[in-house]
Amino acid sequence: MVTKVKLRQKAILNGRLSLYLDFYPAIYDSDRGIETRRLFLGLYILAKPLTLEEKKQNRDTIQVAEQIRNLKENELNKQEVYSVYERERLRQRQRSEHAFLEYFLELAQQRTGTNQTNWLSCYKHLQSYTRGQKVRFCDIDPAFIEGYKRYLTVTNSLRHTRTVSRTAISDNTRASYCFKLKAALRKAYRDGFMEKDLSFHMGKITLGDVKRQFLTIEELNRLARTDCNFMMLKEAALFSALTGLRYSDIEKLTWGEIEYLEGMGNVLSFRQRKTLKVENLPISDQALEILGTRGKPDQRVFPTLKYSCQISKSIRSWAEAAGVNKKLTFHCFRHTFATLQFSQGTDIYTVSKLLGHRELKTTQVYVKIMDVTKRTAVDKLKLDIPLKTGKGKGKKT
Repeated sequence: MVTKVKLRQKAILNGRLSLYLDFYPAIYDSDRGIETRRLFLGLYILAKPLTLEEKKQNRDTIQVAEQIRNLKENELNKQEVYSVYERERLRQRQRSEHAFLEYFLELAQQRTGTNQTNWLSCYKHLQSYTRGQKVRFCDIDPAFIEGYKRYLTVTNSLRHTRTVSRTAISDNTRASYCFKLKAALRKAYRDGFMEKDLSFHMGKITLGDVKRQFLTIEELNRLARTDCNFMMLKEAALFSALTGLRYSDIEKLTWGEIEYLEGMGNVLSFRQRKTLKVENLPISDQALEILGTRGKPDQRVFPTLKYSCQISKSIRSWAEAAGVNKKLTFHCFRHTFATLQFSQGTDIYTVSKLLGHRELKTTQVYVKIMDVTKRTAVDKLKLDIPLKTGKGKGKKT
C-alpha cells in the first residue's frame, strides 16, 4: 500500500509555525515503538514574515522540509532501492536538519536548581550569538564554536539592574558556558544528530581560582548573638554553617530526612539536589537544637524559606548589625563549615564526604584558603622589640 506524505504546519508560540510530516496511513516509529501519523522536523517558519530576509528564510526552510518529505516518501514506498547504509545516511541527514537551540533548551530544562539557571543563561547567550536565527545541527562547525568563544570574551553579562550597568562576563562564567556547549555537542553526537563529535573543538577549558568568602568562629558567634529580620533565614544559615549543607538541600529538607540511629546519633538521610547522590550525614546536637520542635515527617523543616533576592539583602543587613564587614551570601556558611573543619584538624577526605563532593579535587580549594589563613594568622603575631642587625632577612653579618 502506498503511503502518502504531506508537509503540514502547526502554530506554536511567538508567531511561529512548526513544520511536520503527515503520513497516511500511519507508519511505525521504531524510536518510540508506536504507530504515528506525525513526524515533527524541528524546522520552523514565521507565520507572518515582514522583511525580505524573513520571507527568504521561510522559503529556504520550506525547501529543506520538502526535500525531507520527498526523501521520506521514497524511503517508505521504495525501500528496495535503498541499501541499509543509504537508509541510515538518510535518517542522519534528516536528524541533522533539526534545530540545535531547541535541543539545547530541552537539555537545560532537564537540569534543576542553579545548574538549570546557568544552562538557561548559556542558552540566552547562544540566542544572542546567533541573532535569533535558526541554527541546525548541520550548521555547527569549528568556525561556529570558535565564534561563540570569541563572542563570550566581548559580550556583557545578562545580569543587570536599573541602577547598575552590565559588566563583562567573568573568566569562570565564560568557562562554564563553554563547558555547557561542549556537553551539548557531545550528547548531540551520541544521540545521532551530528555525524562528528565536535566537542573537542572547544579545546581545554580551565577554571580559575575563585575567592571564597568565609567566616571565622568569632564572626560566626557574633552573628549567632545578633537578631536577623528573617528569623528562619538566620536558623537556616547557622544550620548550614554547622552541617555544610547547600541552600537547595536545606530549603527542601523535611523532618523525615532527620533521624536518630543507634550508635551513630543524629543523621541526615537525603538526596542532594545538585548531584542527586543519596547522603547519610551525621549532624551535631547543637545543629539539631537550632531546628526547634520536630514536625511531621513530610513537613519541611524551614517552611517559610524561599529563594529570592530578599535573602541576600537580609543576610547583608544581619552581617552589618553584627559588625561583620564581609560581603556574605548564603553559600558563605557552607564555605565556613569547610574552613572551620580544616582549622580543627579534620582531614580532607572526611571534609569531602561531609560536603558531599564527588571528587577530592573539589575540596582542595579549601586547603588553599587555609594556607592563606595560616599566613595571615602568623603575620598577626608581632612583638614590639627591635630586630638584631642582619637577622631574619638573609643579610650577611
